[in-house]
Amino acid sequence: MSIAAPDAPEQPRTARRVHRAWWVAAVSFVALVGAAAFRATPSVFIEPLHDEFGWSHGTISAAISVNILLYGLFSPFASALQERYGIRRVVSIALALIALGSGATVFMTASWQLVLCWGFIVGIGTGSMAMAFVATITNRWFIARRGLVSGILTAGGAAGQLVFLPLVGLLVEGPGWRSASVLVSLTALAMVPLVLLVVRDRPEDVGLRPYGAGDDYTAPAVSGSGAARRALGSLWRASGSRAFWLLAGTFAICGASTNGLVGAHFVPAAHDHGMPLTAAASLLAVIGIVDMAGTIFSGWLTDRFDPRHLLAVYYALRGASLLALPSLFAGDVRPPMLFFIVFYGLDWVATVPPTIALCREHFGEDGAVVFGWVLASHQFGAALIAWGAGFVRDATGNYDPAWFTAGALCALAAVMSLAIRRPAAPAAPTG
Repeated sequence: MSIAAPDAPEQPRTARRVHRAWWVAAVSFVALVGAAAFRATPSVFIEPLHDEFGWSHGTISAAISVNILLYGLFSPFASALQERYGIRRVVSIALALIALGSGATVFMTASWQLVLCWGFIVGIGTGSMAMAFVATITNRWFIARRGLVSGILTAGGAAGQLVFLPLVGLLVEGPGWRSASVLVSLTALAMVPLVLLVVRDRPEDVGLRPYGAGDDYTAPAVSGSGAARRALGSLWRASGSRAFWLLAGTFAICGASTNGLVGAHFVPAAHDHGMPLTAAASLLAVIGIVDMAGTIFSGWLTDRFDPRHLLAVYYALRGASLLALPSLFAGDVRPPMLFFIVFYGLDWVATVPPTIALCREHFGEDGAVVFGWVLASHQFGAALIAWGAGFVRDATGNYDPAWFTAGALCALAAVMSLAIRRPAAPAAPTG
């Protein structure tokens, strides 16, 4: 006669854990905030540098242009480097470069040093933390909610503006622009340990599948080619596509109408009309606040609607707001200007989630690197207008021609967005 074994005690239910993809996304957001901190400062620095060193608006704008251009040109190579050497390593080095370049500006005495520190060193650092980094994170760690996560991470740049720009303006008017540079340097440096602790290159590195992946998910093969070969090869393959050139063209206009013009020149343009520096900087920061909501909402819409139609609407609305801007400047902040700030701010980088989605649809596993090249066109447009607007200001005494030009270009971008064809669906199997 056997004795029945007592029933095993009931095991407590395992609490549902948050997928690691969300932790990686959260730290990536914080790192993007640190990278964005320095990118928020150029417009506030133009007048102090002009007053202290006597450099013209055109000379200072040239340094901004180098920064913006390298931010875009290095992005596809950074995306390929992340593919070859890992996200964690590349992002940590990028944050260290931002800290170095920002900190070194406090010792400069000549304009070429501004170009070196502000343009080249910080340009390469921020280029490694550009929006192609957003595409890499979303492509590797997420299957579901890609549009939403793209919107949240893209909003990290706006958060950098939100957190730092008013403080930078106060530091510039108080202790001076050098104190603001040191703050940005320390902030970027503080992000490095967080990235090293939490971020991993792929979900497979920690025994996971991407968020939303089913049981039939197969991890893509890791490219063994060099970073330069991968970046240039992706460009070569994409360059035969009509969609690539339309995306690159629209995104060039996006850059020209956002960080190239408004990001770099809104504060000095408002100052030309008698608005205090801190008030103008605070308005630019409000754009960052509103943009967080607009970009996250754009990511949500991208998961549900045709990205081409979203881009057309975004560019048309942005162009209309820029055409109205010159008549809104005044010596103080009035309701029409506040309306512009909210209206324009909702659209600031809302174009990013639909553009990433279209790159992914058309170019598959090359999508993140191809988006890096599309971002390069964004920064080329931004660099061109940042330089051009500075010289327009020196030649005419105001920025009005730049605002009108940007508004007209946005109307063109709306039309170009609708001209992008959706990729052909694979044929259904027969038999």
